Amino acid sequence: MSLADLPSLRETLERHGLWAKKAFGQHFLLDLNVTRKIARLAGVGAGDHVIEVGPGPGGLTRALLETGARVTAVEKDERFRPLLDELCAASPDLNVIFADALKVDETALAAGAPAHLISNLPYNVGTPLLIKWLTGPWTPASLTLMFQREVADRITQAPGEDAYGRLGVIVQATCSAERVMDVPARAFTPPPKVDSAVVRLKPLPERPSPERLEALQTITAAAFGQRRKMLRSSLKVLGGEALVEAAGLDPHDRAEVVPVAGFLALADAWIARR
Repeated sequence: MSLADLPSLRETLERHGLWAKKAFGQHFLLDLNVTRKIARLAGVGAGDHVIEVGPGPGGLTRALLETGARVTAVEKDERFRPLLDELCAASPDLNVIFADALKVDETALAAGAPAHLISNLPYNVGTPLLIKWLTGPWTPASLTLMFQREVADRITQAPGEDAYGRLGVIVQATCSAERVMDVPARAFTPPPKVDSAVVRLKPLPERPSPERLEALQTITAAAFGQRRKMLRSSLKVLGGEALVEAAGLDPHDRAEVVPVAGFLALADAWIARR
C-alpha cells in the first residue's frame, strides 16, 4: 500500500476508535490542505531529514512524506502505534519512535546530519520543548512549529509590544523568527478554545555560547518575573543598578522595552561580575 492508497485520517481514527486526549494537549489536524501548506512553508523536500514531534494520527506526517523528506516521528501516546505502523508500511521514509520528546536526544536522532524540526506541538509542552531545542546542545537546521496564537505572539513580537517577554528574547537571541500562517480553531478535531499560528524559525549563524544562554535565561527570568518594575529593582539580586549600568542600559527602564541586544549585554555583564 502506498501513501495515496491510505484511507482518510478521519476514517482511520474512526476505525481504531481513537479520540484526542486532553491530558496530552491533543487536537487533531485532519485537513490535508492545511498540513500540506505547513510542509510547503517549512521548505523541505526530497532527501531532507525531518524530526516531527507529536505526529498523533499522522496528518502532518503524511504531508511531510509527500515532499520526499525522510521523517523521524517522536510520539508519546502508544494508542497511535497501529495508525503509525500503517503509515510506516506505506512509506519507507518514515521511522517512528515512541518516547517522551522532552527526554529524547535529538543529536542521536539526527545522526550527525542536519535535521529540520516540524511539528504541530502539543499545547501543554510546546514552550518547554522550544526552550530545550534553542538552548540545548543540538541545533536544528530550521524549526517550523505550530503553537497557540498567544504563544506565537510571544515568540515574534518586538520590545514595547504587549506579548514581548522572556520567551521572545530567548527565541530572538538564537533565531530569526517569523509568523507565517494563522490556523483557526475550527481546523482541528476537536476544536481548541483558541486559534493557532505557525512560526518559522531559522537559527542564527552566530549562536550564543552555552554560558551566555544560561546567563540570558537567568537574567530574563528575573527581569520579566517582575516586568512592571524598573530593571534596577527586578535585577537587584543579580547586581541591580550597577549591573544595568555595566550593560549600558538605563536602570529606570522596564524589561518590556529592552531589546534582545540589551539582554545579551546584561548577560555578558553578569558573567563578567561572577
